[in-house]
Amino acid sequence: MGRGFMLFAVTSVAAALALTAVWFQVKPPYCWFWMAAIAIVAIGLIGVGLRRWKIGWGGLAVACLVGVVWWMSIAPSNDRDWAPDVAHGVTADIAGPDVVLHNVRNFDWRSDTEFTPHWETRRYSLERLTSVDLVSSVWGSQAIAHTLISFGFADGGRVVFSAEVRRERGEEFSEVGGFFKQFELVMIAAEEKDIIRLRTNIRREDVTLLPLKLTGAQARALFLGFAGRANDLARTAQFYQTVTTNCTTVIFELARHIDRRVPLDWRILLSGYLPGYLYELGVIRTDIPLDQVLQNAAISRRAQDAPAAADYSQVIRAGN
Repeated sequence: MGRGFMLFAVTSVAAALALTAVWFQVKPPYCWFWMAAIAIVAIGLIGVGLRRWKIGWGGLAVACLVGVVWWMSIAPSNDRDWAPDVAHGVTADIAGPDVVLHNVRNFDWRSDTEFTPHWETRRYSLERLTSVDLVSSVWGSQAIAHTLISFGFADGGRVVFSAEVRRERGEEFSEVGGFFKQFELVMIAAEEKDIIRLRTNIRREDVTLLPLKLTGAQARALFLGFAGRANDLARTAQFYQTVTTNCTTVIFELARHIDRRVPLDWRILLSGYLPGYLYELGVIRTDIPLDQVLQNAAISRRAQDAPAAADYSQVIRAGN
């Protein structure tokens, strides 16, 4: 009885994983055939295993091996029919302190689905890099946030880097799908009035902007880290993974390149609580309580109340 129950439990879990993987990887109507086949094999293995447990376990091992081989054969790609807002990942030409970014997004958003697209080439001098801000956007659960990094320059120019889910045209984001190779990862560089305004004014998410206390060398290294990561993704596609490879883990990975002593923390995964982690590290201002820091950092209402002709980047920094 114990052997039969164990076989039933393991087979059920394996079948559930296989069914979910097929759901996210095989388009209808073909997915229905393969899901039915998986269910039949699972029921058959359990039925046989209850009488001959060695044959049941052997069959399960073979079925799992076939599933693993299929799963390993699924490779990421940079060549798909992408959704317009992630159609181009940024790439960088780096010559000493001078960096040219290609495909900087500068969309004019009228709604979440209506926009005028602009992809531009911009030149930046790291010698004139003056500020780094962390932007956190919460739209559902307070524990989960999208994290972006904005770099400011002496001439008033700014560019935001954001590691994002690369959806195909017509595809919707799914946290579960992010565990099952449904999406690739893309590095987007954009104007603040595009990528942050989209979140404050169009999607009306709860957005905070926190100036980071970095040295000039650290700020330049972080910028080059994003540029290098973008070039890597352009050369070699990579899957987005909901927990291990997302917007916040990419930032943490780059931060560890600057300082290997940056500690791992649960708030890197539950990114809505990331400001508390940064407060403890002293990377954001600590001369006032964290609650007051976050209150000052809230920019959504500020952005929504501002006149359309106002300088967006100045408006969102009015309280910091």
